Amino acid sequence: MSFTNITGSIKEVPKPKEEKRASFEDIQRTETRTKRVMYPISGIVGQEMMLRALILNAINPSIGGVLIRGQKGTAKSTAVRGLAEILPEIDIIEGCKYNCDPLDTEKFCWECRDKQKKGMIRIDKSPMKVVDLPVGATEDRVVGSLDIEKAVKEGVQAFEPGILAKANRNLLYVDEINLLDDFVVDALLDAAAMGVNTVEREGVSVSHPANFIIVGSMNPEEGELRPQLLDRIALQVEVEGISDIEQRVEIIERRNRFNKDPQQFRRDFESEQEKLRTRIIKAKQILGRITTTRENLRTIAQICMAFNVDGHRADIMIERTARTNAAYENRERITNEDIIEAAEMVLPHRMRKKPFEEEEFSAEQLRAVVNGTV
Repeated sequence: MSFTNITGSIKEVPKPKEEKRASFEDIQRTETRTKRVMYPISGIVGQEMMLRALILNAINPSIGGVLIRGQKGTAKSTAVRGLAEILPEIDIIEGCKYNCDPLDTEKFCWECRDKQKKGMIRIDKSPMKVVDLPVGATEDRVVGSLDIEKAVKEGVQAFEPGILAKANRNLLYVDEINLLDDFVVDALLDAAAMGVNTVEREGVSVSHPANFIIVGSMNPEEGELRPQLLDRIALQVEVEGISDIEQRVEIIERRNRFNKDPQQFRRDFESEQEKLRTRIIKAKQILGRITTTRENLRTIAQICMAFNVDGHRADIMIERTARTNAAYENRERITNEDIIEAAEMVLPHRMRKKPFEEEEFSAEQLRAVVNGTV
């Protein structure tokens, strides 16, 4: 029997390298999301008061939001979502889940307070956003969820932020706001009153800033809004179908152009969008210089008394809105026209009504009060 000598070295065959599998969140973020092509807000025909109310809130968030009431198909949602593209940028703390304002240290979330102690605050810029609040959202989805077991065992605030966290210093849009569940309305009322969202579970409490501009839209045929929430929203506008034939034709033609080639349609309105964006930024810059005379304040007080409004919130909101309107019109003093335009959006849903009485707001009466002919 003969043997064959085998010489050489034995090398280990390398195992095939395992590729890292993408997480579901990554796939959802990159593969399953189609970019929405927005209809430009400057391409909307008519509905001037609705557009003005939205723009004034973008200039001055302290106004306190807007409720858009109207029939189906009157560009309510289109206007709100289109507003996102012309909103100005804001300063935020880099990496903050709650969009904390670097200059407002008293309202820092706990993470930003920790960064401040360590000297790790970095400032970033972000455009204001329109954050959607779905009508059927769960409580945890809205206010955030708190893992009690993890918080107790590990000694950490195991908090998962909700929609109100994203909405801080942004616009919170609620379509069909009159159909919200009671717990959501209560959460919005609490946050709107305090500027803070607090979540409490089994004796563990977590709070974060939640100072947002609420924008709601609704069809009155589907029910009315709870009075407590209605009173918290500063402005209200009514939108109806346009009765001018030429404008209705223009609406059809523009929509067909947008459907045929959305990107070209948006390019056609680029200059108008930029003009509107520039005008908003300029208005924000001069807003602090707008002066309100005592005579202006007397006029506002006379209006609110003449229209039988409860409390003093209407007076304050008319003054803020009139001042912001003057800034938008590039004036440094408010005029009676600014006051009238503001009152037309503040008063209609605040007029005191007797039982079974349907008192309507009168623009003619408003002008008569301002002009002193009543």
